[in-house]
Amino acid sequence: MNTHQPQPHAGRLIRDWRHLRRLSQLDLALEAEISQKHLSFVESGRSQPSRDMILLLCETLGVPLRERNAILTAGGYAPVFLERSWEDPGLAAARAAIDAVLEGHEPYPALAVDRHWTLMAKNAAVAPLMGLAADPDLLRPPVNVLRLSLHPQGLAPLIVNFAPWREHLLARLRQQIRATADGELAALMEELAAYPAPCETQAPARQHGHGLSQEQRPGQDIAIAIPLQLRLGEQVLSFISTTTVFGTPVDITLSELALETFFPADAATRAVLEAMAKDRRGG
Repeated sequence: MNTHQPQPHAGRLIRDWRHLRRLSQLDLALEAEISQKHLSFVESGRSQPSRDMILLLCETLGVPLRERNAILTAGGYAPVFLERSWEDPGLAAARAAIDAVLEGHEPYPALAVDRHWTLMAKNAAVAPLMGLAADPDLLRPPVNVLRLSLHPQGLAPLIVNFAPWREHLLARLRQQIRATADGELAALMEELAAYPAPCETQAPARQHGHGLSQEQRPGQDIAIAIPLQLRLGEQVLSFISTTTVFGTPVDITLSELALETFFPADAATRAVLEAMAKDRRGG
């Protein structure tokens, strides 16, 4: 028996992304400035969309570049967006820019990750923190930074505010899955959600003004973001983080890259990081 399933046509894939974005045909047609009837014909396969029409609808739907190539291929067209390895000479300028950002952020930690949260680059301030993980296997390339953060043999036992930090990371991952429909991310989500909470995780750090207590005392500073509070020996380092992406990428590799930069959330953390940097310089 022939069990081969025919590949979906381009219109079917566009329809799937429209459903994922929770848009009606009318909504998408209006945003793309085409007729609803034409869109209906495209989605049903009654009309073969042109290459430009596929690109227009993908842009309107915010389809990731990798998936745009797949839809173009399903429509009988050659892929438009290149995907290169990290070592490709064509990415040399981008790698130099990333290295400049990471190095310029020292003495504070900063790293670059791909779409699956695989560590691609880091600055000198990251290694001492990663080295706190109990299981060295988690540090063997390719390193997944979410797994390293939430695994009970990774950094999880050292994260003082583990519960809110875990929920923050899982919420970001859920949002990413909704945006990309990436099966590998969905599998990672299932794995991370199944990790037990580390027994050594303790409640609030001793720094004032940066915790996530349920009740704010009068006059107490209100947290502006969920911090990462990481135990380092007898001290607790408190960070707030930012995420940076390339603004107008046309390369799949760059479009899926994100820079995660961490800033000290208090003066004590800043002093520790500066002292650690001085030690690395031998001074």
